[in-house]
Amino acid sequence: MAQQTINIGSSANDGTGDPLRTAFDKINDNFSELYGDTAEANDLLEDSSPQLGGDLDVNGRRITSARSNEDIILLPNGTGGVVASAVRIAGTTLSSDDSSSITVAEAFQVNGATNIDGAVTATSTLAVTGTSAFTGAATFTGATTVNNSLTANSVTTNTIASNGSNADLSIQPSGTGDVLISALRVNGTTLDSSDSTKVTIAEAVDVTGALTATSTVAVTGAATLSSTLAVTGTSTFSDGVTAESIITNSVTSNGSNADLSLQPSGTGDVLISALRVNGTTLDSSDSTKVTIAEAVDVTGALDVAGATTVAAITASGTATFNGAVAITGATGIGDLNILADGTITSDSNGDIVIDPAGTGAIVLTGPITATGTQTTTGQLNVDELRLDGNTISAPSSGGITLTPAAGQNVTVSGTNTKLTAGEANFTLCEATTLRADALQNDTSDGDLAISTQGTGAVTVASQLTLTGSFKPAIHTFTADDAITETEHAGRTLLLGEVGGNAQVTLTLPAATGSGNVYKFIVSVTNTSNYIIKVADATDTIDGIMMMLDEDGTAMSAFPTVAASDTITMNGTTTGGVLGDYLELIDIASDQYHVRGVLRVPAGSNPATPFSATVS
Repeated sequence: MAQQTINIGSSANDGTGDPLRTAFDKINDNFSELYGDTAEANDLLEDSSPQLGGDLDVNGRRITSARSNEDIILLPNGTGGVVASAVRIAGTTLSSDDSSSITVAEAFQVNGATNIDGAVTATSTLAVTGTSAFTGAATFTGATTVNNSLTANSVTTNTIASNGSNADLSIQPSGTGDVLISALRVNGTTLDSSDSTKVTIAEAVDVTGALTATSTVAVTGAATLSSTLAVTGTSTFSDGVTAESIITNSVTSNGSNADLSLQPSGTGDVLISALRVNGTTLDSSDSTKVTIAEAVDVTGALDVAGATTVAAITASGTATFNGAVAITGATGIGDLNILADGTITSDSNGDIVIDPAGTGAIVLTGPITATGTQTTTGQLNVDELRLDGNTISAPSSGGITLTPAAGQNVTVSGTNTKLTAGEANFTLCEATTLRADALQNDTSDGDLAISTQGTGAVTVASQLTLTGSFKPAIHTFTADDAITETEHAGRTLLLGEVGGNAQVTLTLPAATGSGNVYKFIVSVTNTSNYIIKVADATDTIDGIMMMLDEDGTAMSAFPTVAASDTITMNGTTTGGVLGDYLELIDIASDQYHVRGVLRVPAGSNPATPFSATVS
């Protein structure tokens, strides 16, 4: 969840900021994210699920990856390198940041070509599986195993032996150089003496192939020659040459622009070591992969029917692939880089632009996760929702629905929230402050109801002008009841005990100076008393009651006294006849005001309705 910001309003107490409950709800959500079950901050050192970013995590002293069998790549920017303590890795170069030597404390295995410009000291067995090239002298004091070839100006060692069973030992000089063993010189296929003396072979010589001598050959022992053809100089053949094997430094075509043909017999193949050429097919005779160790320049179309694995591909022109291409390593296309983990990057500070041709569109069918800022300069359509500039609209006739999670709110921040349409329809409108020029029910002849929660009141702070009629609600008392502000204030209260022969006692709320008005009208004459009294012994009733004596139509007035807290209408001497009226107003703390007109039927004499029964 993103961080939530509390709206503090434009100025103090201007009513535009978040309510206290909303503000503290945002604070709780922010703390829940920091210390909650997802443990984004607390579990960085303990959990094993990715929290560092993407699929990486820090667990104890380890950086772990959640992706099965995939590399962890440290990718510095520009010419920067990866520095671990004083060891620096910059591209393919390994060096020391403190200019000291780099020590490899365990066994060291190099499977490819190794170029060493400085001295190398190995105190134990040195095993080299590929070609080794030394620009200076190479000195070996112990056993050294080289599985391919060794190149150096000079090699100093006690013994040179082949490490393969029945394998050849090859010593190959560079260019026109020779192999010198004391005064014995080996130059290609020529064996002579570097001090111009004759070469003496003291033991028997067994030659299994053809022997060609350009000068006198002196053999003191037995010589055995097989059918091998050995050519030491240039030989020209006008037709084909057939032999079990040919030993020569070079085979060339003797015709201008003529092909050189190596033609096996029948279904045989041309074998160069384990490399087999069968017609236009190049494969391996020992079922291993064919390795091309150097750069390959293909000027025509390249048709690869099976899987092809290459360490690196550099294409200077257009590369077209008609089938699926799987690239397990990093790929660079101009300024665009596609890494092995699927990450696409550009060169330093460079944009990545995807621009389809014509009316084409960029179509993304899977989930999209964006961790940075997304900027859309044109129109953005999301299903049926349109974002254009600072406007959110629905392209079709559908509405716009904002639905937060259960228990959450839709928050619209800003100094003012304005509805500019001719009318606004709300199924539910909850707001701290609602401003509108008019509130109107959209249903024909429908009522407009304004209600509050709990004991809350509808408060009008400014002048209230009613251009229509005001209709107070009616409430009828038929039995004892407690009068309350919420249920009875401002209403027309009828005293209507059904039979007119049961006492009805009504208890007023404590007087606080609220201004509440309680207006009573007798709708049923009750000769068993209507009693209205205060609930708190400290409350009193002050005012005057007018009494009409129907015997002579004379009017009498009965004032309250200081202790008056009860009004009794008995249906005769103290009033309570159908149509009688009285009104009580909460005017101050502990004080009610009363006024009204009561009637005394013929045959009864008026008496005060006031008494003190509570205090």
